[in-house]
Amino acid sequence: MDDLLARGSEKWTKYPPDVLPAWVAEMDFALAPPVRDALVRAVEIGDLGYIGNVDGLIEAMYYFYDRRLGWDLEGQYIALVADVMVGFKELLLVHTQPGDGVIVSPPAYPPYFNDIPHVGRRVVEVPLLADFGVDVDGLDRAFGAGAKALLLCSPHNPSGRVYTKDELAAVAAVAEAHGALVVVDEIHAPLTFGATFTPWQHVLEGGTVLTSASKAFNVPGLKLGFVVGEAASALDETLRYHAGYAGVVAAEAAFSDGDEWLDETIATIAANQRALPELLPEGVRLAHAPEASYLAWLECDFDDPFERFLERGRVALQPGPGFGAAYGRYVRLNVGTRPELVREAVRRMAQALD
Repeated sequence: MDDLLARGSEKWTKYPPDVLPAWVAEMDFALAPPVRDALVRAVEIGDLGYIGNVDGLIEAMYYFYDRRLGWDLEGQYIALVADVMVGFKELLLVHTQPGDGVIVSPPAYPPYFNDIPHVGRRVVEVPLLADFGVDVDGLDRAFGAGAKALLLCSPHNPSGRVYTKDELAAVAAVAEAHGALVVVDEIHAPLTFGATFTPWQHVLEGGTVLTSASKAFNVPGLKLGFVVGEAASALDETLRYHAGYAGVVAAEAAFSDGDEWLDETIATIAANQRALPELLPEGVRLAHAPEASYLAWLECDFDDPFERFLERGRVALQPGPGFGAAYGRYVRLNVGTRPELVREAVRRMAQALD
């Protein structure tokens, strides 16, 4: 705890020290040794300038995604951006017009709702089905009513659901029928553990994908994301200079030599996710058994669970309403930490309900 409390990131500084933070998507594990060593070397030799040649990074990325996800990136256009949401906004600016509707499927990553209006487009909500599957008929209606694009999160945040190839193919078919752009956020894909992940480009050749090393290797502060696919070729090449060179250093090391650390991390996360249902107090349950990532979407039998857990239990979870207005009785729990801290978070939740 001393090392964690010494961190200055948002997760560990937003709330008072007596509050256990289990909310934002930062993991508590130490850096992967190859990533740490690469960053230390860059600091020691003063190599913290602007992004230069990235051939080594792209080659490492090819091999990483091929061996981890079976996704062959060779020949794909890859644009470097500061992070995946920056890449998404730039895609909207290039491929849609002001006022166009962009579909988001709640419950959805909260920045989706903010970043679409930020570039002058409209959020069109098509909620997921009860099992967190995609409502293809709802997409058809929304595209038919004029929506021009869809942002899909696969694997899904916050539920951890991994979509099947057939489900993704149905999304591709309805979008193609309307000539709509589909952008798939695959940032959690390397953290899949309970199902077979299907890359979007296995369904739609040249389809548009957002990805990064940031979630799998816990380096979001280094600011580097990738936009992959034909649509990325229209982005301004100078966007790469808004990304961080330290992010390039970290990502190349992670993609090249981070497999052992990633395997161990996934094993810990998967064990935490498996143990969680039996740990949760009465009145709180998993809305879906996660198949990827370190996030757990919890449904509660009472109102304002975020406030109750925070004030009475001194544990901070992510409030449900940020994922959609209908989710006032939901919270998101981060289990990307040591098992004893997961147990402590749940103990505090139970204490809040006593």
